[in-house]
Amino acid sequence: MENVKARGLVLLGCGKMGSAMLKGWLAGGLPPSSVTVLDPHPSDWLQSTGVHLNTDLPKDPAIVLVAVKPQMMGDALPKLQALGNGTTLFLSVAAGITLATYETVLGADTPVVRAMPNTPAAVGRGITAIIGNAKAGAEDLDLAETLLSAVGQVVRLEDEAQMDAVTAVSGSGPAYVFHLIETLAAAGVEQGLSPELAMQLAKATVGGSGQLAEESDEDPAQLRVNVTSPGGTTAAALAVLMDEKTGFPALLSKAVKAAADRSKELAG
Repeated sequence: MENVKARGLVLLGCGKMGSAMLKGWLAGGLPPSSVTVLDPHPSDWLQSTGVHLNTDLPKDPAIVLVAVKPQMMGDALPKLQALGNGTTLFLSVAAGITLATYETVLGADTPVVRAMPNTPAAVGRGITAIIGNAKAGAEDLDLAETLLSAVGQVVRLEDEAQMDAVTAVSGSGPAYVFHLIETLAAAGVEQGLSPELAMQLAKATVGGSGQLAEESDEDPAQLRVNVTSPGGTTAAALAVLMDEKTGFPALLSKAVKAAADRSKELAG
């Protein structure tokens, strides 16, 4: 990070994900004077941070983090071509944009790390998968991991082809969990609870269960067994949810495959 402080960091796009990461870096001691942010619609919070906002870029920044939406990439990325083919690391959190795409625009000798974070990064509980191109060395991957660790866990992939599955599981996964909360609360209302109470119970149950699954030494299958008394209420519900044809196994398999297939389409 000393190299980042000295040479500077450029953040292209500061929406929800970019803001979450910037908050983590500033809280971790990165001086605002080392950061340049390019964003056409800066929030009040961003304007209050003291970073360089929509100014000229440093000549040789340590890293450029690309956090714009994929559909905006065509306009935004060419503006950074002057920083390609050098020692500046490009770190992208844009879904569906391949390493080859960056190499085509920025130059084949540009070190690039592609990352797939997820929205719990906003509360420091995200998980991000990263993969680098041939020009991204060990120090580049270490720097990417250090920066992304500000908003949660980081894992490294062995092959870029795994990114489609990562997108389908953890990238899109929070939406599946949010929908579970919605439907669990709605089912509670059907059974006589008020909407407010049903939602409170559903949110706390899913949030607490997720934390227990992460922190427990037992795997989720055993935790499920621990809750399930033979012939009891949980067993009755699981008989529906674990049905091989109509339950979670078949439904989530289809959902994750659909997301992975769409990721492949977007990438190429």
